[in-house]
Amino acid sequence: MKILFIGDIVGKIGRRVIKDHLQTFVDKYHIDFVIANGENVTHGKGLLRHHYLELIDDGIDAITLGNHYDSKNDLRKYIDSTDRLIRPLNLLHPFPGEGSIVYELNGVTIRVTNVLGSVFMNEEVNNPYYSLIELINNEEKADIHIVDFHAEATGEKLCLAYALDGKVSAVLGTHTHVQTKDYKILEGGTAYISDVGMTGFADGALGFTKETVVNKIVYGEQSRFDLPSEGRGLLSAVVLDIDEFNGKCKEIFPIYYLEDK
Repeated sequence: MKILFIGDIVGKIGRRVIKDHLQTFVDKYHIDFVIANGENVTHGKGLLRHHYLELIDDGIDAITLGNHYDSKNDLRKYIDSTDRLIRPLNLLHPFPGEGSIVYELNGVTIRVTNVLGSVFMNEEVNNPYYSLIELINNEEKADIHIVDFHAEATGEKLCLAYALDGKVSAVLGTHTHVQTKDYKILEGGTAYISDVGMTGFADGALGFTKETVVNKIVYGEQSRFDLPSEGRGLLSAVVLDIDEFNGKCKEIFPIYYLEDK
């Protein structure tokens, strides 16, 4: 089973990159199932319903979220009516939707789970490891299990992957918007990467205009990050080849596609 996992889609340019290029990579790598992190899709924070539907129409099969899961009130209104949108599993307080959903494709079941990290994150959440273990122990086992671990610290991401090695098919880091080069398959057959990266504006910072990010991060100004409406796009993703009989990953490799200037 070939699965494409796309890193955080950011704003209008990220949506355009998906529309313009997703099918090319699906065809090139004979992808069976597409997952994308969509927590930054609408103006950099959250996911409005019409943008969710746009991504589904463009060929994405499942969309995960992250720390901006509740940045748009619209999501609370429609998430329970969808079966392709996964919010964080380990929220402390009740929230609509599901943190893990199972899909079936040609007789193969694929579980997609979204979990928030607890280190250097503003959100207070249940322990991500124990939340996942409870899920694994109490829910029906799927043939393939992909975990989107939306977290800041690479150490937390890697430790969770080692703790879950052999229990899930992949632990894929999202959130930092920078693709890392540490993709690998652990001894128990679990695929890992600290961060898949970002899909959006290539010539800024984190998908936003670099000036607004520099002004806030470097100079401490109380300014919001701005998103350009035009510009060169980047698509960051990983391709997973998973044995559907034992759920172990046979291959993982990154995609880092930059549009021409």
